[in-house]
Order: sequence, then structure tokens, then C-alpha cells
Amino acid sequence: MEKAELLFIPAPGSGHVTAAMEMAKLLVDRDERLSVTLLIMKMPSDSKASTQTQSTAEDDDTSRIRYMELPQDNLSPELKSKVGFGFLDALIESKKTRVRDVAAGITGLAGLVLDMFCTTMIDVADEFGVPSYVFFTSSAASLGLVFHLQALQDNQNLDFTEFKGSDDELSIPSFSNSVPIKVMASVVLDNKSESRKFLDIARRFRKTKGIIVNTFTELESHAVKSLSDGNTPPVYPVGPVLQLKGDEGTCQQDAIMSWLDDQPPSSVAFLCFGSMGCFSEPQVKEIAHALEQSGHRFLWSLRQPPPEGMKLPGEYANPDEVLPEGFLERTAEIGKVIGWAPQVAVLSHRAVGGFVSHCGWNSILESLWCGVPVAAWPLYAEQQQNAFEIVRELGLAVEIKMDYRMNSDQPVLTAKEIESKIRLLMMEDGEIRKKVEEMKEKSREAMMEGGSSYISLGHLIDNVIKNTECHALIR
Repeated sequence: MEKAELLFIPAPGSGHVTAAMEMAKLLVDRDERLSVTLLIMKMPSDSKASTQTQSTAEDDDTSRIRYMELPQDNLSPELKSKVGFGFLDALIESKKTRVRDVAAGITGLAGLVLDMFCTTMIDVADEFGVPSYVFFTSSAASLGLVFHLQALQDNQNLDFTEFKGSDDELSIPSFSNSVPIKVMASVVLDNKSESRKFLDIARRFRKTKGIIVNTFTELESHAVKSLSDGNTPPVYPVGPVLQLKGDEGTCQQDAIMSWLDDQPPSSVAFLCFGSMGCFSEPQVKEIAHALEQSGHRFLWSLRQPPPEGMKLPGEYANPDEVLPEGFLERTAEIGKVIGWAPQVAVLSHRAVGGFVSHCGWNSILESLWCGVPVAAWPLYAEQQQNAFEIVRELGLAVEIKMDYRMNSDQPVLTAKEIESKIRLLMMEDGEIRKKVEEMKEKSREAMMEGGSSYISLGHLIDNVIKNTECHALIR
């Protein structure tokens, strides 16, 4: 009964921290030999992480998860001058000394579980002679794509920024269909230096003992199989790893859920675009016209674009200022416009029949868990390739516009285009709805005893314990 403690290092940001927390709970609930120390790093402007961590820690009923917040250091002028992915990479690199100090204080350290953006910490694991694992919070198909692009860059010296705007397609082993270059992540296509740094992540992945992926085999059977060719570390599909309990009892949530309680089953289209998703005023007006003309009931999480110098969207003090004149009055009987949305609670409600989504991977998994079909409207990061996967590869979503990118110069989508897709999404007995309902059952079975993710998690734990025992013998 060798005891083993894992050091979790998620990237800054609530989505990364939440995913790591849920993964840590999954591990310690499964095996009493395991414990976890989870480090919290914050972006300089982030004030939410401490509150979120404290709230989660108070709700936990296990003493085998310990949360530690790393102090915020003063940023060097050199670090302040960096932008984008380069800034995130440099910020995490600057935390190595503090991570070493934490690792040195852990008795029975079994390994480091690193967010995909924290792989520079592999160096720390190596210093302590323990293995490192990656927790990859996107799809197995995206993991395979990153590996393939990195191999192409290394073997053929390709500069992917030269393909930006191209209509070409690539054959990627983790996708059964050829992938249009225009749906690949912006970080690969926009900037040569950023692209190379991003693909450095895949080079580091290859140095780990395993990659934990938030997916399940029944959802991504082709992608998972493609990653078992012996050219990558072992891949452990253990999902869907979801935070199904959110903040409950707030006035805002109570009002939303009360409104949903009054709606017929599967009648509401829910529009929500993530913590960073927002639209220009002309696009907002076209969405509003589409909703009104469709005649469907709707719940719309409408966020205001951030002001100059800020990164995250905020709340409209008065949504009327951006919506068509009289829209709220005309749709008062069938619609509700809100700011923040308790996404899982909404998707779980019987009244919700469709989800217009930015296609963040967590949002896709949540929609499948709840059995709600998606209309794909990606905005940033890897969301375009997620949209391609669920629309073209898996047939689980309606496409609004697969290669849409927020803050780009592309034309505004018209109300007519959006309306037709909302109508298709809300079809009562559509083929997509049937497939989603089947995948809902498979997602739950995967997590049950004997299910594919349950078995994969067991293999991961066996690997951790085996490495712990080997490390103990060496010492």
C-alpha cells in the first residue's frame, strides 16, 4: 500500500483550474493511496482564482486534496513586454523556483500532473527524479493534430503562417476526414514565432510518462486509436471530467432557473459563448433578428466586448443600447436576455432543446452529458477545429459557421443564415438529436465501473503507483 502524492500544476485561468480540481477529485476518490497538492497560479489581473479555490476547498469532503496559491511576484520589465502565448509561457517559467520549493516539501512525491501550457515544469519533475504527466483539456483529435503539425515542422521545416487564408486541406491521422487549414488554431497560423513556441508544447509532451485526455473512447474512437501507434507517450482517455456543481442559490441563477421552469420541454434555444466570447454591435443585432424571426424560445447570454486594455467581456448595464429597438418588448413572452449564465445548470434543465455554442471543449462535453444538440459557432483558440470535429467527423452538431473568428475582418453573419440554423437545431426529431441522446448515455457509461474511462483511469493509477514503487527502490 505505497502512498503516492501528485503535484498538480494547472495553467492560470478558471477553466484550467476547475478542470484540474475535478481531475484531482476523480483520482483521490478512486484510490485511497493517492493524495494531491494542487497549485494555483494567477494572471496579474485575475482576482477570482482565490475565491474559486476557497469555495471548492470548502465543498470538498476529502482531506487528501490540498490547495496552495502561489504568491504573485512583481513582473519583470522583460516579462511585461511579452504578449500572447509568449507571455503565458514566460509567466509559468518564472514560477519554477516556487514550484521547486513546494515539491521539496512533499513526502512521497509520485509525479507532476501538468496542464498542457505548463510543460516547462517537466524540468522540475526531472530534478526530483519523478515522472511527469500532461492533463490535456481539449480533444484527442486536437492532441493528434498538434503532434502531427509538430512532426511536419520538424521533418519538413514547414512555416504554417504561410498557409493562412488557404483553402487547402491536410490529412491528419487523428481525423478521418481531411482538415481544412482555415479551421486550425489561430496560434498556429498567425505568427511564426508564436506558432513555433506553441508546437514546442508537443515536443515536451513526448518527454512525459503519459497524457491524460478529457475525452472518452466512444466519442473519439478514431482519434484515440490513432494515438496508440507507439509514437507518443501512453494516452489515457478519462472523461468526461466535468464540474457538474456550480454556484447555487444566487439571485441571478434563481431568476434564470425560475424562467426556465415556466417553459415547455425542449423548447428553449440557449446561446452562450464562453468567458471570452462576445460580438460586435452589428452582429448582435443580426442574432437578435434571427431569434425573433425564428419564433423559438431563447435564453441568450449576451456579453459586452471588453474596453481597451481589458481582456474579458463584461455585462451590459442596459442591453437595450445594443439590441434592435423594441426587441426586448417584442420577445418578452418567449425570450430572456441575461449576462453571466450558469451553463451546466441551464443545459441540465428539461426546457433546453438546443445550445448555440462557441465550441470550447468543456462546453461540448457538457452539452453531450446533458443530451443537448449544439449549433457550432466557434470564436477563438482551438474552437474552429472542435467545431469541425463535432460537425463533420462525428455528426453531433449543426454548423453555423465553422471558420468564424472573433475580432477578424470577416463579414457579419446575416439574420437569415443564423435563423435557418437555429430552426435546424431545434427540430424535434432530427438525426443529430438522436445521435446526441445516444452519446449522452455513452458518456455516462464510460465513467461507470467497467466503462472505458473508468478502466483507463485505473491504468493511469497503476502507472503512477508502479513508478512510485520503482522510485522508492532507487532511493
